[in-house]
Amino acid sequence: MTALSIGRGVSLNSASELEDALRQIGAVRYHNLHPFHKLLHGGKLNKGQVQAWALNRYYYQSTIPIKDAVVISRFRDRATRVEWRHRIADHDGDSGSEGGIERWLKLTDGLGLDRAYVESTEGILPATRFAVEAYVHFCRDRTPLEAIASSLTELFAPNLHEERISGMLQHYDFVNPDIMAYFKRRLQQAPRDANFALQYVKEHARTPEQREAVCNALIFKTNVLWVQLDALYHAYFDGHIPPGAFVPKAG
Repeated sequence: MTALSIGRGVSLNSASELEDALRQIGAVRYHNLHPFHKLLHGGKLNKGQVQAWALNRYYYQSTIPIKDAVVISRFRDRATRVEWRHRIADHDGDSGSEGGIERWLKLTDGLGLDRAYVESTEGILPATRFAVEAYVHFCRDRTPLEAIASSLTELFAPNLHEERISGMLQHYDFVNPDIMAYFKRRLQQAPRDANFALQYVKEHARTPEQREAVCNALIFKTNVLWVQLDALYHAYFDGHIPPGAFVPKAG
């Protein structure tokens, strides 16, 4: 693999070979491997650094239903739209039920961040905004098949959520089970969504070229997630916070 594509010499002559390639991409490129996550889950960050992570990640979480609305708009097929639309309710919530965005705001509330400040997204890093908006643009501009394929990072999310829940509860006295509700809920939602997307791409990517495009879409998405952690590491671990971004309180 290159930094942007699956590269040459990979056999993608069947749906099973496609699935093998996708799982290999996750094994080597998913952001659970990023040093910032190792610090976060291992209790090596201070509260301000954890706040910075949650604040910036809010922009990604709050954009997911916008991205999913874009994906739905790409399909004339009603069955696909019906299947996909529950993802919007999962994040936005529905009448009488809270969604993932509200659960994420409970996390930022519990970490001591002002909710209005979080929702304004005024303090996020420039790289966070660029990466998240690139994801929306990708789903708008590439093929519908690639738009669905870009969601396949959810194949690898449950293990990350389990690691995050146990690690953060163990290592941080300012974290409690109530504010980790987002991750607990995704333990059930992510496998359901990932299974649909995986079956979809295996069925609809019928040529080696289409299977390559599916793999490259997943690589693009892993880059979207990885670069956000690069920016957090540079700003809040190495200490190079860009002008106007969130600055944790001393102590």
